[in-house]
Amino acid sequence: QVQLVESGGGLVQAGGSLRLSCAASGRSFSINFTGWYRQSPGKQRELVASITSTNFTHYTDSVKGRFTISRDNAKNTVYLQMNSLKPEDTAVYYCNIITTFGLSTWGQGTQVTVSA
Repeated sequence: QVQLVESGGGLVQAGGSLRLSCAASGRSFSINFTGWYRQSPGKQRELVASITSTNFTHYTDSVKGRFTISRDNAKNTVYLQMNSLKPEDTAVYYCNIITTFGLSTWGQGTQVTVSA
């Protein structure tokens, strides 16, 4: 079983930056895919950014050029650097990993609030 711990959320003014972290732990696993999702009240959860084991990255259009996803394999941690934040980025951000065995695990979520 894999456990995820997210951190780095908080309150920031528009134009500011935050870095989210998603640390994975468990026994004998390899991560194939990691995605950062977000969900705001009344909206569906959306995939914001993702990175594969071969470091292929994908971003939703609204965050391109502002967010960067990266991974530290030695620490089993994936980061989401968020710059030039906007009020519409306000949401609960969730980390999701899929292991090479196809096991999907979600983090507990971290709140990001961007004030105007």
